[in-house]
Amino acid sequence: MTMHSNVPRNAADLSTLDDLLAEDGVLEEFQATAIKEVLAWQIEKAMKDQGISRTQLAERMGTSRSQVGRLLDPKNGNVTLSTLQRAAEIVGRKVRLELV
Repeated sequence: MTMHSNVPRNAADLSTLDDLLAEDGVLEEFQATAIKEVLAWQIEKAMKDQGISRTQLAERMGTSRSQVGRLLDPKNGNVTLSTLQRAAEIVGRKVRLELV
C-alpha cells in the first residue's frame, strides 16, 4: 500500500479501515482481492471435501493445471467470471454476484 499523503494521520480522523483505504485510493483494489480470496478458498474447500485434485479439476474444466493454479491463487486477480463459474459448477456450487 502506498501512502499518497505526507501528512501524519490521526487515528481519531479515521473511523474504519475502509476510510484509510479509501483515503489512500486503494479501497476497491483491496475489496476485489478479498472477494477473490474468498472464492478461491471456497472452491478449494469444495474440491477437498469431494476429493477432487487440481489436475482433475483442470481436466473437467478442459483447461491446464496451471490455469487452475491461477484460479486458486488468492492473490491472482486475473481470473474471468466464466472461469470461476465453470469451476464452481464442477464442485457443485454456483457463483452469485450481488450489487448492494
